Amino acid sequence: MDAVDDIKQRLSIEDVVSEYVELRRAGRNFKGLSPFKSERTPSFVVSPERQIWHDFSSNRGGDMFTFIQEMEATDFKGALEILARKAGIDLDQYRQAGKKGGPDKERLYSLLDLAAKFYQVQLRGSKLAIEYVFKKRAFSKETVLAWRLGYAPNTGRALVDYAKAQGFTQKELEQAGLVNRYGSDLFKARLMVPLCDAQGKVIGFTARILVDDPKAPKYMNTPATPLYDKSRHIFGLHHAKEAIRKSKFVLLAEGNLDVISSWQAGVKQCVATAGTALTEHQLKALCRFTPDVRLCFDADRAGMDATERALPIASRVGVSLSVVSIPSGKDPDELIRTTPGAWQEIIQKPQYALDWLVQRYQAQLDLTTAQGKREFSNTVMAVVRGLTDSVEQDHYVGEVARLTESTPEAVRSKLTAERTEQKRLKPNKVAQDAPEDIFVVERRRNQDRLLALLLLQPKLREIGHAIEPEYFIDDEARQLLAFIRENPDFTGDPRTASALQPFANRVKIISLQYEELYQDLELPELRLEAQRLGALLVELYVKNEKQHLRHKMDQAPADEIRGLLERARELDELLKKHNKGA
Repeated sequence: MDAVDDIKQRLSIEDVVSEYVELRRAGRNFKGLSPFKSERTPSFVVSPERQIWHDFSSNRGGDMFTFIQEMEATDFKGALEILARKAGIDLDQYRQAGKKGGPDKERLYSLLDLAAKFYQVQLRGSKLAIEYVFKKRAFSKETVLAWRLGYAPNTGRALVDYAKAQGFTQKELEQAGLVNRYGSDLFKARLMVPLCDAQGKVIGFTARILVDDPKAPKYMNTPATPLYDKSRHIFGLHHAKEAIRKSKFVLLAEGNLDVISSWQAGVKQCVATAGTALTEHQLKALCRFTPDVRLCFDADRAGMDATERALPIASRVGVSLSVVSIPSGKDPDELIRTTPGAWQEIIQKPQYALDWLVQRYQAQLDLTTAQGKREFSNTVMAVVRGLTDSVEQDHYVGEVARLTESTPEAVRSKLTAERTEQKRLKPNKVAQDAPEDIFVVERRRNQDRLLALLLLQPKLREIGHAIEPEYFIDDEARQLLAFIRENPDFTGDPRTASALQPFANRVKIISLQYEELYQDLELPELRLEAQRLGALLVELYVKNEKQHLRHKMDQAPADEIRGLLERARELDELLKKHNKGA
């Protein structure tokens, strides 16, 4: 038995899910409110019998591992580790001894946790650190304990000697990023702020100097280690994720202490990156919790530039990026300490990031000159190019044209020319991890419900003959359609069912959908539903194809337009044919 099977044997999916969603028994299944959408009527279903879950509002589903991946914004490996701890399983027993000769990450986690406790104890004995934390920063005792703030003493080997006395080696101290090149303590005479992963495990530290020294950096971070990668780490996510889910937005600040101050002020959906270097990995991780990301970087030049750099990244990832501007040029921590109520109000009035960018460059550049117009239009259109909504694009094309006193056609021609050049340089570039839009969710929902009817109602399978594989949105659905066609008399014969094994979870999910939606309906009603879903599937397929055709026509040379128009005519005929048969 491997680790996954062992975990599934020890844990029930309803127990795992109930830690995040309040479940109530509904026949053989459990139901609760979706953790992904705001709703009043429960649409989230857990099947103990099949050990799967399905959220009808967002059309997501899977087993306990996919659920943890969604809720904790982690990958399969992270979900495996979380569930292994819940099940009381030591994953080391499943790993080959000495495999790859790499570091023992569990040992490093233990060492870093030990270091955090060591620094916490040292804080109590440092008058300088206590004065800074409780008086200058005005943090409460509850806040200091919750964030595990500590102090690194100004000695050479205090932590090294303590860790070795607890059985850790010099090599492990190096791998955890706790020592300098001389083998002694890396952090000295600094306030220590633990950096934690999304589950709250310590993976490194940020250290702030407490005595002004022009030769020393104000902040020091743990270097890159097997556990800490600053391009992926989001500070404070372990404290913020529940508040993010409830509020449906996340605040992204520049400094770690800004986040802690915000948390203490009751705004707990606040996180930070390492300085202003926001990355695509970080935005994708946040997007698992909410697409509404509100930037609140410092109002200095570095903060303003960082906000601008975040715009194209947000466009690629598909998040709705806005800017929270603080009056008088203060940073969040300063505002919270001087006017706590103002912070609560400001975060509710963000400005859409692209509008912020337009206003910024409108104020900086002379739009009465050709040079100013060129720089303004280049900057704004570089972001507009990444927008996926055509109406939104048209809005900003018109706005740039108005502000530069140009024609919309001139602005759009610049946009189209730039796109053509991008396509020439990167013809196969596809955004792989952008969040699914409503259109995609709708296509997947309808195809899965149709598959549920075709798989579990043999008398409806002739309806599937009119459905082509390309109408489906993913390969797994196409393969299930092929199985249904190749096995028209299938009723669960184990010898035939073995072919479904690669899609076991998908089959369980669509079976659950059938049970929840259709099991009480008579065959005539089921037939009408299958016909409706088939017609809708074709309609959505045609809509998607025509959308692609429109983009191609914008860029295609004249000699290719006729072929594209012929394809559009074929799609119209296909839609008419299915509408007549529906």
